[in-house]
Amino acid sequence: MKKILVIEDDLTFVKTLEAYLGKLGYEVYAASRAIEGVAKAKEIKPRLILLDYRLPDATGLEVLVDLKQVESNPQVILMTGFSDIRTAVKAMKLGAFDYITKPVNPDELKLLVEKAMKATSTNDATAKSSDTKSATKKIANLDRDFVRGKSIQSDTLHQHIDLVAPTDMSVLILGESGTGKEYVARRIHSQSKRSKGRFVAVDCGALSEELAISELFGHVKGAFTGAHANKEGQFVAAEGGTLFLDEVGNLSYEVQVKLLRALQERIIQPLGSNTDIPVDVRIVTATNENLLNQVRDGNFREDLYHRINEFKIQVPALIERKDDFWTFTEFFRKHANADLNREVEGFDEDVTAIFNSYTWPGNLRELRNVIRRAILLTHDSTIVSSNSLPPEMKETAGSYTVHGSSPYDLKAQKQNSEREMIIKTLEEARYNKSKAARLLNIDRKTLYLKISKYDIDA
Repeated sequence: MKKILVIEDDLTFVKTLEAYLGKLGYEVYAASRAIEGVAKAKEIKPRLILLDYRLPDATGLEVLVDLKQVESNPQVILMTGFSDIRTAVKAMKLGAFDYITKPVNPDELKLLVEKAMKATSTNDATAKSSDTKSATKKIANLDRDFVRGKSIQSDTLHQHIDLVAPTDMSVLILGESGTGKEYVARRIHSQSKRSKGRFVAVDCGALSEELAISELFGHVKGAFTGAHANKEGQFVAAEGGTLFLDEVGNLSYEVQVKLLRALQERIIQPLGSNTDIPVDVRIVTATNENLLNQVRDGNFREDLYHRINEFKIQVPALIERKDDFWTFTEFFRKHANADLNREVEGFDEDVTAIFNSYTWPGNLRELRNVIRRAILLTHDSTIVSSNSLPPEMKETAGSYTVHGSSPYDLKAQKQNSEREMIIKTLEEARYNKSKAARLLNIDRKTLYLKISKYDIDA
């Protein structure tokens, strides 16, 4: 029987989940605190973990890091309130399989659990070159799984991809979480002279320093506690192909030094070894951080920044792609219909208005998830109504009011959202601007400029 671990401090909710998932044939275990949940996961080795974001002794993001040590490499679904949507998106960058908002809809949960159980982990540290066929198949299906868009922003994005793909230049992809940076990286690979080689993706945001060195460069037996055998790193696994380093700004200084050497000299040295191994890979990196700020703050090497930034591609946020929005929406609707065996034909006027006024912090990923959820909940109609949307989304969309602008002005809506976030962060930091700047991941000068720009009383 497949094991599911629920880490949640609401005992009534836990009992409900145990009963529901038990009826679906799963063996359900529970823990009410983070430390207890991690210990239980190591003990029972579950296939799936349902993790609450707000626990008494830790946040879901902290627990995600600890769960990397679980031998069974379980999928993790984050359970969160809708107000935590940005955190949920960040959790997915740290390795979570997906997220689900509370109150949890049973049909949505069932679909997500089944999907997670079927999924094959793409972060398996022991992946072998036999995965080449699977990786090639994914690249061949890019056109089926994604839609290009028709806006000027989309045209510019794909022009840059077409321009740089045939070269061997290192590419730095910038963009918010959920905008499709990995899709851009895969497109570059599929159009390159290395397309017959492997495309290997590494989520640097989910790796500790020691794990990052081992994951990228490999290790020899006995290099550290638990290193019971030699392991080849992802540089070797991507030989002749493309190595995609997502969230590259999260790498520690020591790993940055080793990465710089690998790029400059085209050789690597496994952890615990004195042997140099020549490598032939193309490097594509991505981040949602401001690397230049990290360079100025001394957290990212300037020489490495220039080495990975031979060509830069900016992936626009969904809110900046007004002319593409309904193209993407229709694309996700058709795919959700096919996946969920539905025949939904469109969206009513209320849903259209909400979609137009909402700021979509999770970008394309959030749009896809919202549409899938809405279509799943549309049982007896061919038109999605606002009743199928999360109630918090309707409240959030209705709360945005940008002075002097149209409710359909996406740029103004984004600015208003940023203003509200800055105000909320200042309040949490008790108007300590240095602390607020750290929480917002910007420098103090930028914060002062935004306070002035948005006429915030601080």
